[in-house]
Amino acid sequence: MHTQLGLFAGLPSPQEAVVALPAPTVGEDLHADYAMVGTTLGPHPLALLRAELRKRRCRSSQELMGVEHGRNVSVAGLVTGRQRPGTASGVTFVTLEDEFGNLNVVVWRDLAERQRQALVGSRLLKVDGRWEAVGEVRHLIAGRLTDLTPLLEGITVRSRDFH
Repeated sequence: MHTQLGLFAGLPSPQEAVVALPAPTVGEDLHADYAMVGTTLGPHPLALLRAELRKRRCRSSQELMGVEHGRNVSVAGLVTGRQRPGTASGVTFVTLEDEFGNLNVVVWRDLAERQRQALVGSRLLKVDGRWEAVGEVRHLIAGRLTDLTPLLEGITVRSRDFH
Protein backbone atom coordinates (compact mmCIF):
# COMPACT_ATOMS: atom_id res chain seq x y z
CA MET A 1 0.00 0.00 0.00
CA HIS A 2 1.36 3.43 -0.98
CA THR A 3 0.90 6.54 1.12
CA GLN A 4 -0.41 9.39 -0.95
CA LEU A 5 1.53 12.61 -0.55
CA GLY A 6 -0.07 16.02 -0.41
CA LEU A 7 -0.14 18.04 -3.60
CA PHE A 8 2.72 20.30 -2.50
CA ALA A 9 4.61 17.80 -0.35
CA GLY A 10 8.36 18.17 -0.50
CA LEU A 11 8.29 21.60 -2.15
CA PRO A 12 9.61 24.66 -0.32
CA SER A 13 6.82 26.87 0.98
CA PRO A 14 6.91 30.40 -0.38
CA GLN A 15 7.57 33.21 2.03
CA GLU A 16 4.76 35.70 1.67
CA ALA A 17 4.77 39.16 3.10
CA VAL A 18 2.22 39.82 5.79
CA VAL A 19 -0.40 42.27 4.59
CA ALA A 20 -1.74 44.67 7.19
CA LEU A 21 -5.41 45.33 6.53
CA PRO A 22 -7.53 47.69 8.60
CA ALA A 23 -10.14 46.01 10.79
CA PRO A 24 -13.69 46.41 9.45
CA THR A 25 -15.90 49.04 11.04
CA VAL A 26 -18.99 48.06 13.01
CA GLY A 27 -21.07 49.15 10.02
CA GLU A 28 -19.01 47.05 7.60
CA ASP A 29 -19.38 44.00 9.86
CA LEU A 30 -23.13 44.61 10.05
CA HIS A 31 -23.41 44.83 6.25
CA ALA A 32 -21.41 41.63 5.82
CA ASP A 33 -23.52 39.79 8.42
CA TYR A 34 -26.80 40.79 6.74
CA ALA A 35 -25.42 39.93 3.29
CA MET A 36 -24.36 36.45 4.40
CA VAL A 37 -27.01 35.35 6.93
CA GLY A 38 -29.72 38.03 6.97
CA THR A 39 -29.11 39.06 10.58
CA THR A 40 -26.27 39.95 12.93
CA LEU A 41 -25.05 39.07 16.39
CA GLY A 42 -23.51 42.53 16.58
CA PRO A 43 -25.35 45.77 17.27
CA HIS A 44 -28.85 46.18 15.86
CA PRO A 45 -28.93 48.36 12.71
CA LEU A 46 -31.12 50.92 14.46
CA ALA A 47 -28.57 51.33 17.24
CA LEU A 48 -26.24 52.69 14.56
CA LEU A 49 -29.01 54.89 13.12
CA ARG A 50 -30.40 56.14 16.45
CA ALA A 51 -28.76 59.60 16.22
CA GLU A 52 -30.27 60.15 12.76
CA LEU A 53 -33.65 58.86 13.96
CA ARG A 54 -33.57 61.26 16.93
CA LYS A 55 -33.06 64.13 14.46
CA ARG A 56 -36.29 62.93 12.85
CA ARG A 57 -37.98 62.92 16.30
CA CYS A 58 -38.33 59.14 16.41
CA ARG A 59 -38.56 57.54 19.81
CA SER A 60 -37.34 54.04 20.56
CA SER A 61 -39.69 51.24 21.64
CA GLN A 62 -38.08 51.48 25.08
CA GLU A 63 -38.91 55.20 25.36
CA LEU A 64 -42.54 54.50 24.45
CA MET A 65 -43.04 52.53 27.66
CA GLY A 66 -43.03 55.83 29.56
CA VAL A 67 -45.44 57.64 27.22
CA GLU A 68 -49.01 58.12 28.40
CA HIS A 69 -52.05 56.89 26.49
CA GLY A 70 -53.27 59.13 23.68
CA ARG A 71 -50.03 61.02 22.98
CA ASN A 72 -48.87 61.64 19.42
CA VAL A 73 -45.47 60.06 18.81
CA SER A 74 -43.10 59.12 16.00
CA VAL A 75 -41.19 55.85 15.85
CA ALA A 76 -39.11 54.01 13.27
CA GLY A 77 -38.27 50.35 12.98
CA LEU A 78 -37.38 47.48 10.73
CA VAL A 79 -40.55 45.97 9.29
CA THR A 80 -40.54 42.36 10.47
CA GLY A 81 -44.15 41.52 9.67
CA ARG A 82 -47.30 42.74 7.97
CA GLN A 83 -50.69 41.08 8.41
CA ARG A 84 -54.08 41.87 6.98
CA PRO A 85 -56.41 39.12 8.19
CA GLY A 86 -59.64 38.67 6.26
CA THR A 87 -61.57 39.14 9.49
CA ALA A 88 -59.98 42.54 10.26
CA SER A 89 -62.08 44.66 7.84
CA GLY A 90 -59.05 45.86 5.89
CA VAL A 91 -56.93 46.73 8.93
CA THR A 92 -53.22 45.98 8.49
CA PHE A 93 -51.07 45.08 11.48
CA VAL A 94 -47.38 45.90 11.18
CA THR A 95 -44.61 44.76 13.53
CA LEU A 96 -41.61 47.06 13.80
CA GLU A 97 -38.33 46.11 15.45
CA ASP A 98 -35.69 48.37 16.90
CA GLU A 99 -32.66 47.77 19.10
CA PHE A 100 -34.85 47.38 22.20
CA GLY A 101 -37.70 45.21 20.98
CA ASN A 102 -40.88 45.09 18.93
CA LEU A 103 -43.74 47.50 18.45
CA ASN A 104 -47.19 46.77 17.07
CA VAL A 105 -48.71 49.27 14.65
CA VAL A 106 -52.34 49.41 13.52
CA VAL A 107 -52.92 50.84 10.04
CA TRP A 108 -56.57 51.57 9.19
CA ARG A 109 -57.79 50.77 5.69
CA ASP A 110 -58.03 54.37 4.43
CA LEU A 111 -54.42 55.13 5.42
CA ALA A 112 -53.26 51.82 3.94
CA GLU A 113 -54.87 52.76 0.62
CA ARG A 114 -53.45 56.32 0.63
CA GLN A 115 -49.92 55.28 1.63
CA ARG A 116 -49.75 51.82 0.10
CA GLN A 117 -46.24 52.26 -1.30
CA ALA A 118 -44.73 53.12 2.09
CA LEU A 119 -46.78 50.40 3.80
CA VAL A 120 -45.82 47.51 1.52
CA GLY A 121 -42.46 48.71 0.18
CA SER A 122 -40.63 49.84 3.32
CA ARG A 123 -38.00 47.84 5.11
CA LEU A 124 -37.36 50.71 7.54
CA LEU A 125 -40.62 52.50 8.32
CA LYS A 126 -41.30 55.69 10.24
CA VAL A 127 -44.76 55.89 11.76
CA ASP A 128 -46.33 59.06 13.14
CA GLY A 129 -49.40 58.25 15.15
CA ARG A 130 -51.31 58.03 18.42
CA TRP A 131 -49.91 55.85 21.21
CA GLU A 132 -52.44 53.51 22.79
CA ALA A 133 -51.52 52.13 26.21
CA VAL A 134 -54.31 50.52 28.19
CA GLY A 135 -53.14 48.03 30.79
CA GLU A 136 -50.72 45.64 29.12
CA VAL A 137 -52.05 46.39 25.62
CA ARG A 138 -49.75 48.82 23.81
CA HIS A 139 -49.72 49.75 20.14
CA LEU A 140 -49.45 52.70 17.80
CA ILE A 141 -52.38 53.83 15.65
CA ALA A 142 -50.73 55.03 12.45
CA GLY A 143 -51.51 58.48 11.10
CA ARG A 144 -48.68 58.82 8.58
CA LEU A 145 -46.14 56.40 7.12
CA THR A 146 -42.72 57.35 5.77
CA ASP A 147 -40.31 55.00 4.00
CA LEU A 148 -36.83 55.42 5.53
CA THR A 149 -35.35 52.38 3.76
CA PRO A 150 -32.56 54.46 2.10
CA LEU A 151 -31.02 54.90 5.58
CA LEU A 152 -30.25 51.17 5.62
CA GLU A 153 -27.68 51.67 2.82
CA GLY A 154 -27.93 48.23 1.28
CA ILE A 155 -28.84 46.11 4.31
CA THR A 156 -31.52 43.68 3.21
CA VAL A 157 -34.16 43.00 5.85
CA ARG A 158 -37.05 40.69 5.01
CA SER A 159 -40.46 40.83 6.61
CA ARG A 160 -42.93 38.01 7.04
CA ASP A 161 -46.11 39.13 5.32
CA PHE A 162 -49.49 37.45 5.72
CA HIS A 163 -52.64 38.36 3.78
